[in-house]
Amino acid sequence: MLEDGDCGLPEAVVELGSLLLGRINEFDEKIDGLDRKLRTSARECEETARLMTIPGVGPVTALAVLAFAPPMESFRRGSDFSAWLGLVPRQHTTGGKPRLGRISKMGQKDLRRLLVKGAMSVVQHASRRGEITDPWLAGMLARKPKKVVAVALANRTARRVWALTTWKKTYQVRTAG
Repeated sequence: MLEDGDCGLPEAVVELGSLLLGRINEFDEKIDGLDRKLRTSARECEETARLMTIPGVGPVTALAVLAFAPPMESFRRGSDFSAWLGLVPRQHTTGGKPRLGRISKMGQKDLRRLLVKGAMSVVQHASRRGEITDPWLAGMLARKPKKVVAVALANRTARRVWALTTWKKTYQVRTAG
């Protein structure tokens, strides 16, 4: 409408709108350039390339793990790393009987959010396509709501991230069979 010039808006509004649209286009170009650099640097680094083999872990998540997480050697096992992220259920124990509640959300918020978003994309893709190769994921989707499955998958992904980083191996796809 602004390019027509005959939109019925005052000249100052048209000028301001054109200025704002120009800034939006500049930001889009800068964001695209930074995104290309980020993807390139993630592919060039051996550790991030290894992490990106896990379903639901992209270049942003892989680089964020390297940037925000402490050295993986400081965690004894993958469940400790997952607990550090806040992806484990809160325990209420009484009379020797543990009861698991909601996830604690007590850890690193940014990494947890990235892992949950990546897991949600895996869950959405699997449920839309109907091609679920992981038997664990198929069983969980049959029994639980999608968002609960996504958080459980994020927990599982965090443990995989710890394992791949600690043991310096690549992710092997597990199929039903």
